Amino acid sequence: MNKSTSYIVTTALIVALGGFLMGFDASVISGVVKFIEPEFNLTKLQLGWSVSSLTLTATLAMLIAGPLSDKLGRRQVLKYAALLYAISAIFSAIAPSFTTLVVARMIGGIGVGASLIIAPMYIAEISPPEMRGRMVSFNQLNIVIGISVAFFTNYLILQLGKSDASWALNLKFDEWNWRWMLGIEALPAILYFLGLYFVPRSPRWLVMKGEFDEAMEVMRKASEEGHAEAEMEKIQAAIQQDQQSDKQPIAELFKRSMALVLTIGIVIGVLQQITGINSVFFYAPMIFEQSGIGTDASFSQAIYVGLINLVFTLLAIALIDKLGRKPLLIFGLAGIAVCMFILSYSFSSATYTLSEAAVLELPAEVNKDALADVVGVTFNTDLEYKAGIQAALGDEVANAHESELLSGAISMNPMLVLIGILGFVASFAISIGPVMWVLFSKLFPNKVRGLAISFVGLINSGVSFLVQLIFPWELANLGSSTTFLIYGVFGAIGVLFVLFVVPETKGKSLEELEHLLVKED
Repeated sequence: MNKSTSYIVTTALIVALGGFLMGFDASVISGVVKFIEPEFNLTKLQLGWSVSSLTLTATLAMLIAGPLSDKLGRRQVLKYAALLYAISAIFSAIAPSFTTLVVARMIGGIGVGASLIIAPMYIAEISPPEMRGRMVSFNQLNIVIGISVAFFTNYLILQLGKSDASWALNLKFDEWNWRWMLGIEALPAILYFLGLYFVPRSPRWLVMKGEFDEAMEVMRKASEEGHAEAEMEKIQAAIQQDQQSDKQPIAELFKRSMALVLTIGIVIGVLQQITGINSVFFYAPMIFEQSGIGTDASFSQAIYVGLINLVFTLLAIALIDKLGRKPLLIFGLAGIAVCMFILSYSFSSATYTLSEAAVLELPAEVNKDALADVVGVTFNTDLEYKAGIQAALGDEVANAHESELLSGAISMNPMLVLIGILGFVASFAISIGPVMWVLFSKLFPNKVRGLAISFVGLINSGVSFLVQLIFPWELANLGSSTTFLIYGVFGAIGVLFVLFVVPETKGKSLEELEHLLVKED
């Protein structure tokens, strides 16, 4: 590895830590929801709001991050994002109330939205063309790694809470488990902030601001000998072209000629979220607990979710240019539908019978006598069983001890749930997860591409917010079987849509696709 390559790789890795923090921040809440629900006595919609609030502010931040980075600089905006991550982590950890926790999470969401937009933008601007794709992929890879690490640290903290080690007891990992889960993010956030002082300002931004000497200095470090001047000329030409190009009004998107291509973009953007991916990422332990395996096992199995996501994301990167976008989408959406149907069947076939032996093993704070009317009674759905338990114990106690009450009564095959969840994550990670953005990069005509991707991305984030918000309510009011059945139906509809409507973009020029999809008025 030569000096310039080493410089680019090091810089990209530091900046891509923003992707790690985004993935971590988004998924760490999965281990928290079990504990904050009883502590703050939350309704199901409040529980959903504690998860989805981050996505709401992230969406808003995405809208302003680009223009703000043009004014302040890419590096400066990333520094602010790192500080917001740290502030969010600290105040989430010490939150005395549900409102404080939500506000802290929303602050972190601003960092998520900013880093999601600016980190890959910075990496693309400092990387030479021949390395740009690989370097930008560092950010997506770090997002996936961040998700995996979040699941692992949640499990580790849960185990430390049960440890007899004096240092673990002194740090109150048992009493403050969810606070440690949220607070630990402050460490990589601070490292990210400090690390950004060792990366240069974006050469493209420097040229935009007329600071040509500093831009040239950065380019000489980032380019092979003799290439800096040529790259500088390309940057200047690109900026000049951008300044001269006409800004397209949003009305351009809604012309009759754009109907087909915009429909494809919106449907694919909605499908990516409405099939339930963020329900799994943000509520994985909760889902596994519904199968009755207990808290420890549910947290350990959540680690598998992160690892499968990482492996199949790498596989998608390797296959996307070989197999094409459409085959991966069809295969993945079909897998999503099948796996969700497996989950639906697993929960629909479950029965719930609370035995006297299981009652005796419940914690002392549970009024065992109050359960007399439900002991030995067989319930055919989770809704019926939970309603019976809540009527006997009250909502607060029933929710606080839901895991023990489920594991002591449920009769089902938990392995089917594990297979369904892991299969779903694998199907998503190899298809519509990464493929959607690759598809969008060529789907829309040149003149409205940036505007169209922003518009569809906004819809995508909005659907993500709603899915996260209502998932706990769905489990409580529709039941696990119906909830997963709905996701499976959306996956099946997606297969048909891709099969008959979505074109293959592999090997086609932008002009060919525009001729195929955009019908002039």
